[in-house]
Amino acid sequence: MSTATPGRLTSARAKNRARWLREVRDLFGAQPWHLSYRRRLALTDLAVLVVAVGLAHALHHVVPGATAGSATARTALSLAIVVAWMVGLAVARSYDPRVLGSGPIEYQRVFDASWKLFSVVAVGAFLVSAAGVRSYLLVTLPVGLAGLLAERFLWRGWLHGRRSEDAFTTAVLAIGLREQAERLIREMNGRPGSGYRVVGVCVPVGEVRAGDEVAGVPVLGDLATAGAIAAQVGADCVAVSGSDAITSDVVRRLGWELEPVGVDLMLTAELADVAGPRITVTPAQGVSLLHVDAPRFAGPKFLLKAVMDWTGAALLTVVLAPALLGIALAVRLTSPGPVLYGQDRVGRGGRTFRMLKFRSMRVGADAERTTLQEARNDGAGPLFKQRDDPRVTPLGRVLRRYSLDELPQLFNVLSGSMSLVGPRPPLPAEVSRYEARMRRRLLVKPGLTGLWQVGGRSDLPWEECVRLDVYYAENWTPFGDLLILARTAKAVFGGQGAY
Repeated sequence: MSTATPGRLTSARAKNRARWLREVRDLFGAQPWHLSYRRRLALTDLAVLVVAVGLAHALHHVVPGATAGSATARTALSLAIVVAWMVGLAVARSYDPRVLGSGPIEYQRVFDASWKLFSVVAVGAFLVSAAGVRSYLLVTLPVGLAGLLAERFLWRGWLHGRRSEDAFTTAVLAIGLREQAERLIREMNGRPGSGYRVVGVCVPVGEVRAGDEVAGVPVLGDLATAGAIAAQVGADCVAVSGSDAITSDVVRRLGWELEPVGVDLMLTAELADVAGPRITVTPAQGVSLLHVDAPRFAGPKFLLKAVMDWTGAALLTVVLAPALLGIALAVRLTSPGPVLYGQDRVGRGGRTFRMLKFRSMRVGADAERTTLQEARNDGAGPLFKQRDDPRVTPLGRVLRRYSLDELPQLFNVLSGSMSLVGPRPPLPAEVSRYEARMRRRLLVKPGLTGLWQVGGRSDLPWEECVRLDVYYAENWTPFGDLLILARTAKAVFGGQGAY
């Protein structure tokens, strides 16, 4: 026998009605940004997969070991693969708004969905001896996967451009103490690429003052009215920072208030520079435990990095061989002196190695450094840089602007002293001035490129350079490396921050 009261039934009906109205609004009216963006992703994903499968369908006769089969059977298989791939992308949550536009997780999910699908296809083909599937394995998988990742990367660039114009962002109501709200505002509103924009703040009762602001964002009320305020200002989510005034009971009640109006609830953890893959939430009796894995600097992941480094450097050296020879000849003909310049740098574990670069300065430039440094230093912290360094040759300015002088470091990667992606390789004089936290940069190999390269290059403040390098050392992932390599190409072609 039901024990539901009329009040409870009315509340349930109201929630269902509000949920239904939201769904209708999302389909036909003013919808959140991620719905239209996900539709665009899905349509372009579908187009990429149709092209990849169509290519395998057309080339089946030239793939070694593939049988012709009937055209009807190939068409049915092509259609089945496209449908299964799209379903796999959805099941892997590659369209989750929380991973769209930032970080490597989106690409990781696309990759996982793709290889799992084709693992099933390969096993199935083996069990039924279907040789006709070989063309799909050899053509569709690499073409489709490369196309999906490239298309997602291009869409992400478009999304970041829109976010820089304050479009396609998630409106956030921040809840917590003033200093906590200020940190959140600085992180979210100061980085348009994050996709979040704080539109209001709610603070404990004793801190509310009429017309007050926190970091330029208005204080709209206290904790008791946060749910109503979130609905009034059109917030997409509420971000709660911990404090003594925000108990578990307050958070639970806030969640109940936000549910009918469709506003998400986020709890911000005060964990600086800890990436998502190191965080695991374990439910226990009455409490959720947040586990933070300690950084690891050895093991299978580092073996994979070594393989990726050597393979990537070897391929790049072969592909760029004509450019390397051309630059070497240009350096030789435009200024007297050797083609290559070697400099001692500090690598993993504090070991010194000889880093190679194309010579971009006149011979004897090192001896002039002290005099120039006393006159002006445009570098950050212990780094010495001058925007109009007189020692740089005319060709050297071009090489430095597009980082072409760093191409010989591919040989450092092949020798094992450097990585394709890693912290900036420091000078011994810089390392001698490191604090304890800075020395964590030396736990991994320095890189030909890294977060410092894609984050602003020589224009970055010293503290930000250190933070990015330490963050990379503790949180790097193989997919993160691929993303940094892709972003490096954009930074290099743009030429910003290099001198």
